[in-house]
Amino acid sequence: MQRWRGLEDIPPDWGRSVVTIGSYDGVHRGHQLIIRHAVDRARELGVPAVVVTFDPHPSEVVRPGSHPPLIAPHHRRAELMTELGVDAVLILPFTTEFSKLSPAEFVGKVLVDKLHAKAVVEGPNFRFGHRAAGTVDFLVEQGKIYDFEVEVVDLYVSGEAGGGEPFSSTLTRRLIAEGEIEGAAEILGRPHRVEGVVVSGARRGRELGFPTANVETLPHTAIPADGVYAGWLHAQGEAMPAAISVGTNPQFDGTERTVEAYAIDRVDLDLYGLHVAVDFLAFVRGQAKFDSLEALMEQMAADVRRCKELVAAAERP
Repeated sequence: MQRWRGLEDIPPDWGRSVVTIGSYDGVHRGHQLIIRHAVDRARELGVPAVVVTFDPHPSEVVRPGSHPPLIAPHHRRAELMTELGVDAVLILPFTTEFSKLSPAEFVGKVLVDKLHAKAVVEGPNFRFGHRAAGTVDFLVEQGKIYDFEVEVVDLYVSGEAGGGEPFSSTLTRRLIAEGEIEGAAEILGRPHRVEGVVVSGARRGRELGFPTANVETLPHTAIPADGVYAGWLHAQGEAMPAAISVGTNPQFDGTERTVEAYAIDRVDLDLYGLHVAVDFLAFVRGQAKFDSLEALMEQMAADVRRCKELVAAAERP
């Protein structure tokens, strides 16, 4: 799959394409409906399928300081889109200047002049351009002028997550923040993942017999509520069953919130400096402070046993 950062990265000889536009944070099951439809339409027309997205999140530029927690970084979204059959991803740097493009200017500069859209696939509430003034109806009118089709896909899948609310990135972020990661996984179609580089910590886990990878997460990452979780630690091409701790480590009066993963029964790992990923499978218990170090160690051993059972019963990613 081709990845372009900015309009200038698009090959000058790029031909017609089917395009879909959106933040697509998380590439959840609603997003997947739209993207799959765009890919299927592209195959029917014999042209590539292109996803257009933005960095940073538009809200950070329009309302500084309001950047939402990110469910998936751009490289992860690109991986997921590749699995769906997307041929190219265009990441547009969302600047103040770019935010001032009118809907008509956006259509001309992006869809017509650069991507030569043959069809555009969107959800029913798609908005674009300065002050989000562009609507699907406006896009349809532009398509008549510039010779591209507009197809609308209903992305509002619903399930048990969030009490039956339609699936959305907003709902997914809320469930993650509340530690409801099974509900988040229902929306995403996979476990929620957190990524980052393993950095040196206090090394208390090693001293207690459970050496952990202290993951320095990427900026704006959506991190689950404090507590202990079962999941997987992905490192060096291997998915290892893991017990994951999120929180400030109140047993030792910690103040900094961390994500630490213990690869179960693996004490030989040296992951410092490596980029790793942590998949959250199931919530085990909340964060707690114990009366003694012995009580903490006893609980940690019980946590690991429970995490091992939960991961063993799940499908390996």
